[in-house]
Amino acid sequence: MKRSTICIISPATAEANNGNWHTASRWAAMLAPRYDTDIAAGWPAAPFAPAMAAAPDLLIVLHARRSAAALAAFRAGHPDRPAILLLTGTDLYRDIRHDASAQHSLQAATALVLLQPAGLSELPPQLRAKAHVIYQSAPALAPLPQTGKPVITMVGHLRDEKDPLTFMRAAGMVDAQLLHIGGALDPALAAAAQATQAERANYRWLGALPHEAAREQLRRSHAMAICSRMEGGANVIIEAVTSGVPVLASDIPGNRGMLGEDYEGYFSTGDAAALARLIGRSIGDAAFHQRLRAQCAACAHLFAPEAEQAALLALVDNLLLRRTAPPDTSETT
Repeated sequence: MKRSTICIISPATAEANNGNWHTASRWAAMLAPRYDTDIAAGWPAAPFAPAMAAAPDLLIVLHARRSAAALAAFRAGHPDRPAILLLTGTDLYRDIRHDASAQHSLQAATALVLLQPAGLSELPPQLRAKAHVIYQSAPALAPLPQTGKPVITMVGHLRDEKDPLTFMRAAGMVDAQLLHIGGALDPALAAAAQATQAERANYRWLGALPHEAAREQLRRSHAMAICSRMEGGANVIIEAVTSGVPVLASDIPGNRGMLGEDYEGYFSTGDAAALARLIGRSIGDAAFHQRLRAQCAACAHLFAPEAEQAALLALVDNLLLRRTAPPDTSETT
């Protein structure tokens, strides 16, 4: 029996090494046992999916605004074939409020996927019925031994949405080693990181690292800091939680949707002093640090690879089954 085909549209490439690319590549692997799956930069399929010569049976699109043209072209050319739109943080918390192309993507998609449940409130009420929450995942790994001064790691490219300046400013207020992993997407922020590193012996910017190396560093950390102004459902939270490393998180809906309303490790967004106090408490109060670890461990089951794969396959299976099901010709009385 011929297998159904799926094309995943990702605006990010492997070289970008960001959350969008990791999601696209992970989903492709999760779908591969049941479907012929490829990744493309746009539609009609362009590099990096030259093998996708014919229209797939189902399209998955990452990013409502950046992939809007691909989604619109696919739906116009193949209105009978389903398309899934995965909403990112900039989609949910910025673009769908103001950008016409992102708003059109919401309407064009057959189904919407959110990476945490708090995002549902950002959608227009009439579209929530076609929304599905699928948590991302990472394999569980044990934390690695820590030596020397406690290390707080931030993993995120240098761009405004990740707010790396708050992490840099906190360096002057704590007795801990602050390590920042991420590529220089914004030259001004890269200059700020270099200046902070020159001024503060306890701050180091490591630049972009391969995914495996970044996670190894994370596993050696006392805690992971995420300072973002907006997140759809951060991979780095999942990788910290599944490594037994507690999270110090900016108080934004996307982070609360991952860690829960009762989590004790939030700090006010953009408040370096608040982050510094949280770092200091996590180091000086062993019971508090252990409580954060326990709270993270309690939600780790949400981020299991088998749970993500099951939810993704269920959604795709149902959409394809609905497409191929014979029309209902029964009469109603």
